[in-house]
Amino acid sequence: MWETGWWDFLHDDTDSKNRRVTWPLIKRVLAYARPYRTHIIFLMITMVVSTSIGLLNPLILRDLLDNAIPNMDVGRLNLLALGLVTIPIVNSAIGIFARRLNSLIGEGVIHNLRVSIYAHLQRMSLRFFTNTKTGELMSRLNNDVVDAQNVISNTIVDMITNLIQVIATLAVMLALEWRLTILGVALLPLFVFVARRIGYRLRTIIRQQMNYNAQMNAMMSETLNISGALLVKLFGRRDREIDRFADRAGRVRDIGIERAVLGNQFFAIISLLGVVGTALVYWVGGHFVLNQTWSVGDLVAFSAYLAGLYGPLQTLTNAPVLLASSIVSFERVFEVVDLPLEIAEKPNAVELSNVRGEMVFENVSFNYDSGDGGLLRKVERMWGYDDSVTLSLEEGLSEADSDKSDDANKTNTDDNPAAPSTYTQARDTALTDVSFEINPGELVALVGPSGAGKTTMTYLIPRLYDPTTGRITIDGHDLRDVDLDSLAEQIGMVTQETYLFHDTLRANLLYANPGATLAEIEAACKAANIHDFIMALPEGYETVAGERGYRLSGGEKQRIAIARVILKDPRILVLDEATSHLDSQSEALIQDALEKVMRGRTSIVIAHRLSTILAANQILVMDRGRIVERGTHGELLMLGGIYAGLYETQFKAGRPEAQPEPELTSGD
Repeated sequence: MWETGWWDFLHDDTDSKNRRVTWPLIKRVLAYARPYRTHIIFLMITMVVSTSIGLLNPLILRDLLDNAIPNMDVGRLNLLALGLVTIPIVNSAIGIFARRLNSLIGEGVIHNLRVSIYAHLQRMSLRFFTNTKTGELMSRLNNDVVDAQNVISNTIVDMITNLIQVIATLAVMLALEWRLTILGVALLPLFVFVARRIGYRLRTIIRQQMNYNAQMNAMMSETLNISGALLVKLFGRRDREIDRFADRAGRVRDIGIERAVLGNQFFAIISLLGVVGTALVYWVGGHFVLNQTWSVGDLVAFSAYLAGLYGPLQTLTNAPVLLASSIVSFERVFEVVDLPLEIAEKPNAVELSNVRGEMVFENVSFNYDSGDGGLLRKVERMWGYDDSVTLSLEEGLSEADSDKSDDANKTNTDDNPAAPSTYTQARDTALTDVSFEINPGELVALVGPSGAGKTTMTYLIPRLYDPTTGRITIDGHDLRDVDLDSLAEQIGMVTQETYLFHDTLRANLLYANPGATLAEIEAACKAANIHDFIMALPEGYETVAGERGYRLSGGEKQRIAIARVILKDPRILVLDEATSHLDSQSEALIQDALEKVMRGRTSIVIAHRLSTILAANQILVMDRGRIVERGTHGELLMLGGIYAGLYETQFKAGRPEAQPEPELTSGD
């Protein structure tokens, strides 16, 4: 873009309505500086003092040339020379103090912004995280927050400082010679013209640079975590990922070069205008000296003031554009902070206490696809740019590949009757009209084909999502009316994929109950049959689990997850295939522990082991998001439906031989 020359930039006809920085937006930005207003006031005072002291230098030079040297006044010469040394020293000391104040303001703003974003993201629903790239969020929390800090600690402070310097310098220059002052600032309209034309183009490039950086960060986040790295290695896609990263990094490189070149062009043009203004002043001022209406000292002093005026004038004429470009980062930060909360807590939410564990699903339907509301993708900015992040795996696909991929995604859904006739769980609605009741202390087993909606149902219980229609109650309280923290305290959940922090095993266990003693931790681990394994490790409970717990096997992570939920001691248990990674010996040992833990608690278990199903008070059979069968093991076998088929193909093989086949009576 820079190859077209700077003249093209001077004729950029960007629509003026996309250039505005509104006052409400400015007020919101300034609100983040409000806690530091005392620091800002002191900073402004130091700037005024520093500017005032700096204005003495040209006057000293004038006195040196007009009085001390012509009059051979050695004492005056020594004093003036001492002044020329003292002023920079004093200004440096003031600058150090000002820098400390500025750092306090800037770092404080960064802290407040990051905490605001992080706190808001912690309140977002699970849907937001399943639809947003981690790298994009990291870019908002790091790059954009740091750039936003510059608005308050640099851009606004510099604007005020330069304004003070311009006013003070103009006042002195007008006192020296008002005609030359007017001549010196006559080029100001050209400053404004160049600043507007090039500055707005620079702002557009800055926005593109942020987007490219976000895309590069997103790819690094996806491919450099343990799961992504493992996938790349297993499929031999190292070279392809390197090429894709090189492409994204290349965009960052190119836009960085474009920004640097355009910025250099801008300052080159501004400097050229400054040189012309200075030359005019020397030319006219030189005639004043020749006509003896001015002294050489006056000309030197005035020229020094003019040089000190052009720098702040350049900054001030470009200030609106600099501010607009900087506020791009604030706008991206505000987009996150302003995201609506899907799982909102009511002002007078009910705090659950003394929970009995009665749970009721009343005509619950749920759809994962709720549109793009509340997401970061394809959000229109105040200047009309699209800040969507390119999808990772679509890059490099040819049009034919893309068409094939689209065809492959066509499944036999309710809304696609023309699709192949193969039976599938694919559908638009995850759950449809689900109703059932669990009495306190009962065990309910959820069974059904993969994708039938079992996990989705369990996600609604701790309110990771809200039902699209219908309601869920605990002890008669609608979950939408319940305090979220108290709800989390009452529910213990072991999910399909066990997640462990990159920390010690003890720290991971304490996440469930920070106040637990070592004896309680060990008791929970013994119940989950993981204590002996941990004690056999060189560092015992202080062993680091590794990134996402990848230093442990699947079964070991599952047992730690079970120990963690035991340590929490919840009233309601949700076990999503909690023993799926255990061998037969470990499962036999842990089944007894699970039975003890579930005793007296309301438990919902996605079951794939016959022992769990036989112990259930009620079995709910799901298919395509609906409960199609319900009853006990014997009752469902007698129906000869989906459950009977699953029993023959999935459960019967895991039945202990020593255990007799239950009678298929209605009482089972």
